[in-house]
Amino acid sequence: MSDDNRTVRRTGLGMMLLFWMLFIGAGTWWFHGFLESQRNPNAHLVNAVNGESSVVLERNRAGHFLATGRINGEPVEFLLDTGATYVAVSSALAERLGLEATGSAWFNTANGRVRGELTTLDEVSLGGFAAREVRGSISPGMEGEVALLGMSFLNRFDIESRDARMVLHPAGSH
Repeated sequence: MSDDNRTVRRTGLGMMLLFWMLFIGAGTWWFHGFLESQRNPNAHLVNAVNGESSVVLERNRAGHFLATGRINGEPVEFLLDTGATYVAVSSALAERLGLEATGSAWFNTANGRVRGELTTLDEVSLGGFAAREVRGSISPGMEGEVALLGMSFLNRFDIESRDARMVLHPAGSH
């Protein structure tokens, strides 16, 4: 085999290897995005602007309403929980957001009764809706970066839940 044939063969092999690496990389990137959209179909709400008449949330594959909003201007994933009294955050998330405890209280959770801290969130926003001075709790039993979006925020809205959707309207707007 001549040197020219070897060079062409190596170039072809290199091009094929590059193609497969790009193909696998693009497939991995797409699949990760697909899985993320299944986990949090409402991630786009973090960039919504004020002026919308309602916020429509889609249920994720696990059956929960998970959405990305903001606490004090910082992006946060919320798990909507109409059974929670306050917007509840983990100790790690409270530290990241710079939240200060304003007192302590006992909370009844799915894991039993726990003592946690109370706090006030300067602003909570979801899908263009914002509320100021929202009561919150720093719950020691919670882990991770997902906050429970409880009734201290949600009670400002009329909530409709049908099938795989939840619609929030400003209270008394319809």
